[in-house]
Amino acid sequence: MRGGPLFEVRLESSLKTFVPLTRIQKLIGKRMLTSKRTKPCFYLERKADVTDLLAARHALSKLHGVKITSNSFLIHALALAARQYPLVLGRLRNDGADASLDSAVIDIPDEINVGFAVNSPQGLVVPVVKNADRKTLAQIADAERTLTQDARSNRLTLEEIEGETIAMSNLGAYDIDTFVGIVPPAASTILAVGKVLHCIVPANGHYEVRKQMSLSLAVDHRIADGLYAAKFLNYIADHLNDPERLK
Repeated sequence: MRGGPLFEVRLESSLKTFVPLTRIQKLIGKRMLTSKRTKPCFYLERKADVTDLLAARHALSKLHGVKITSNSFLIHALALAARQYPLVLGRLRNDGADASLDSAVIDIPDEINVGFAVNSPQGLVVPVVKNADRKTLAQIADAERTLTQDARSNRLTLEEIEGETIAMSNLGAYDIDTFVGIVPPAASTILAVGKVLHCIVPANGHYEVRKQMSLSLAVDHRIADGLYAAKFLNYIADHLNDPERLK
């Protein structure tokens, strides 16, 4: 259940319903509010053509002996892009006692750990695929499957939810075309993924129906500028466009 037990209060002639916040809702709410207030983010969006990628998914699952989901490809592409553009992993550190930027530095971690949002019976949780850039597509798919199962069975360990350096949220499965994510406190970048849409696109003098997916990026502007983030997002989309790069 997402909230606590319902209770009602009658005020004059109206009946109001109150839903207490769960412990997880309180924790997420405080963390997201802090992030929203303190991180000056900008937002970019583009589409990726995933026609060939989705066509190859079942054959790759059979080849590797593990179910490869859209998230598997996305985590893989995100990790490879972060290795190419590591500034998106950076976090602002202040070496001084004050909160100004005068003595701040950008701390870039040496690990690419992708946190991906999972809806569990206890609420939203974010398990983490550690060292995702060093894993093959099959290894990422296996890790994603295990972490998702643990999340939905309330078996996630502290180690499985710690160490996030970049984030991803995919609401495509819930019929959402596009959305903008809030960068979590532990990261400076989040990729938000919408559902796959059938789009008519020009191709060699005629038109084709292709499958496209929206990719929205939120980035802390203190860490990276628009051009750097645009190159990062294009790198992700280009790899999703060509599944040969992600095998």
